[in-house]
Amino acid sequence: MSTTPTTRWNLVVSKETDKSLRQFLAYQGGGKKGDLSRFVEEAVRERVFEMTAQSIKEENTSRTEEEIELIVEEALKWARAN
Repeated sequence: MSTTPTTRWNLVVSKETDKSLRQFLAYQGGGKKGDLSRFVEEAVRERVFEMTAQSIKEENTSRTEEEIELIVEEALKWARAN
């Protein structure tokens, strides 16, 4: 039993997407309760990470390598202190 708090989503996807995903999960030995939720959560986390990284890259296109290194060093110092 998961101890992480959860939220229920109601999603609408095409029949083709539903069928493809369920076949994929079944082929992977899945089809067990919770497999669909785990797959969606992992996919959403990966997509949010990708989009966040892309946004940060775009924000930093005007910065020099030295400026970025200083920002990273400052963030590391802050993280180590906290």
